[in-house]
Amino acid sequence: MISTSIPSLKLTDSVFQAMELMAEFCVKQLPVVASDKYIGLVFEDDLVNLDDSAELESVSTHFSRVSVHGGMHFIEAVQTANDYHLTVVPVVEKENDFLGVIMVIDLLRHLGKITGASEPGGLLVLEMDQRNFSFAEISKLIETNDAQITQLNTSWDSGSDTFIVTIKINKFEISDIVATFQRYDYQVKYYFGEELYENELKDNYDHLMNYLSI
Repeated sequence: MISTSIPSLKLTDSVFQAMELMAEFCVKQLPVVASDKYIGLVFEDDLVNLDDSAELESVSTHFSRVSVHGGMHFIEAVQTANDYHLTVVPVVEKENDFLGVIMVIDLLRHLGKITGASEPGGLLVLEMDQRNFSFAEISKLIETNDAQITQLNTSWDSGSDTFIVTIKINKFEISDIVATFQRYDYQVKYYFGEELYENELKDNYDHLMNYLSI
């Protein structure tokens, strides 16, 4: 996942050079490397008010040492990017040997692939108490409608202190699935997909309008 296009900076590079490269590659940070060793990550926000001709070595106290190791799972890089608001995530090996950076856009693309977000199908979000969560029951209700779960994720909604279950389903037409969950008293917070019932209603309406216009 390491990008081959994003450059690294040297301690002898100027603030102006760093800012120019960040603008050219549309990133907010760039790694600083010396003798193939990772020195740190310099942020655009830390450079904007500095003398353009100043060398990066003179502002090295502002460098962030944030990085991930090459052997980590990519989710660790996602978490690091989220924690530090990064556009690039530096990757190192032992003894700070610099491997390169991962673009956050590539992390998001890979995350979408892993979570099934890029796959075709419907999406259903349930809201419940955690003690009522049963994967077996949720799966059974979906399978009774000739569908299968392709991805299921859980999280806490800190605003309402409720348990959120996000389900990706392998078919677009999910109105029957939504109706099943509502029938079993599940709180359906959100859903996305084709809705056969509404489509049929619209078709009937269009037929009526066509009839009246004859």
